Amino acid sequence: MVKPLNQSMSTLRDLPASLPREGAIALELEQGVLVFRASRAVQERIETLLLKQRASNLTPDEERELQWYEEMDDFLSYINRLTRNEEVSAA
Repeated sequence: MVKPLNQSMSTLRDLPASLPREGAIALELEQGVLVFRASRAVQERIETLLLKQRASNLTPDEERELQWYEEMDDFLSYINRLTRNEEVSAA
């Protein structure tokens, strides 16, 4: 779910146990702007969960974990939009 920039972002409630506390977020530069992304390890875990979801084999804990990753993606997307908009308005 994409939120408009004028709407505040909800806070994350918790972190899944499988999320590494270090190295979970990758930083990249795109056209001189810092971009936050899930790390390769986190992306691989999400892909694993999505494959299990398509096969209808997710446990309730995995469903919650996947939901959390979706919230994290929304959060990172929001921060990236703020960063890009700040860069545009500063130019």
